[in-house]
Amino acid sequence: MSRGDVYLSEKESRRVYVMERLMEGVVTVKEASCVLGLSERQIKRLKSGVKERGIAALAHGNRGRKPKHATPKEVKEAIVGFAVGKYHGASYQHMSELMKEHDGIFVSAKTVGRILREASIPNKHTHKAPRRRRTRNRMSMEGMLVQCDASPHDWLEGRCSKLCLHGAIDDATGKVFGLYFRPNEDLLGYLHVLKQMVEDYGVPRSIYSDGHSIFFSPKGDKLSIEEELKGERVKLTQFGEVLNQLGITHIKARSPQAKGRIERLWETLQSRLIVELRIANISSMDDANDFLCGFKKRFNRRFAVKAEDKEQAFRASPGVDSLHKIICIKSYRKASNGSTISYEGNTYQLLDCRGRVVPLKPKSTVCVTRHLDGSLGALYSGDYFKLKAISNDTDKKAIQGEDIENKAKPRGKYKPPTDHPWRRSINNTIRYYKNKKSYPMNDELRETYTP
Repeated sequence: MSRGDVYLSEKESRRVYVMERLMEGVVTVKEASCVLGLSERQIKRLKSGVKERGIAALAHGNRGRKPKHATPKEVKEAIVGFAVGKYHGASYQHMSELMKEHDGIFVSAKTVGRILREASIPNKHTHKAPRRRRTRNRMSMEGMLVQCDASPHDWLEGRCSKLCLHGAIDDATGKVFGLYFRPNEDLLGYLHVLKQMVEDYGVPRSIYSDGHSIFFSPKGDKLSIEEELKGERVKLTQFGEVLNQLGITHIKARSPQAKGRIERLWETLQSRLIVELRIANISSMDDANDFLCGFKKRFNRRFAVKAEDKEQAFRASPGVDSLHKIICIKSYRKASNGSTISYEGNTYQLLDCRGRVVPLKPKSTVCVTRHLDGSLGALYSGDYFKLKAISNDTDKKAIQGEDIENKAKPRGKYKPPTDHPWRRSINNTIRYYKNKKSYPMNDELRETYTP
């Protein structure tokens, strides 16, 4: 039996050896069937094919043919171009979703990975083998535990200075409750995230965060006597005071692995969000914050899971007005004698709802509130007031009730009373010269003289 220039697999090569023995009469059809694991009918069909076409009949019939479901060459080139172009840095799964949404190319993530591996384009989104740690089950209800953190990163890839993304994620569902960009990790960023969460979902039961000084005071064990008498155990930061007013329990994480859900969120966002910000041509912090609203909804539809319990642990929001007064940055000032306070180099007066000036007790404490929209207010004696800036010294004096015109009047000439010691001395001198019939009586002496 002649051998052609045919490439066979190991399985097909084994069939060649058995079929040669069958053609030579060394083995029977039944024995060949048992060795190859084929039916006797299939063995007879292969024997007939070898007689007609030689060993090539043992090769698979589709060998050398292009599959009907194969990815076209044009699509492969487009995928490679996207991977090194506008979608560079995206994972295989994210590229598959982006091409489906923006380019009308429907390929699976595995197909994208195979094409890029064939093109020798590496993927940085590889998963390392996890370390062995004690696992913690998800919370049973949505809103029972919320993890908070911030991630500084070059989110806009040089189109803007580096930003810090603040976020909050639900432990039970993996749903992102809030995202907000700031130049650095600060109190204002976390307050924006908290406001988004409370307005959209409600007040959660507890918040899980690291030991940053924004969350916990480094002097938490050094309480004043007044604070101890009030029953406070830990000195609260501004963020802690906001949580206390909302009735949220604050839990401190002892390691990054303890709040692993939000740590993994940053890894996902640093892959997906960067690419989508680039596609949307975002180049400023304000535009990026506006973009996050729609991105957050799409992200939750894609990655959020159902909680074990259908009931939610959220409590109702306290209302827009109350929330506006609670979620803010507070500073304390002492009132001056003229019912004014000083804040950041400016002088302010408190106005009631009718626009009238509120009288302040000198040296009394006033709480100045800076809200998330940049406006200012004040809390005094349990009531909320608006602030009005004073522009110059004249306004200050007018508020203090001083009569500027009367104060500027010149003082009159002082005339001592008749029993003043100086007048008695002058009178004695005049009497002395009068008795001598010779004395200088000028106008001034004549006016002051009293017989």
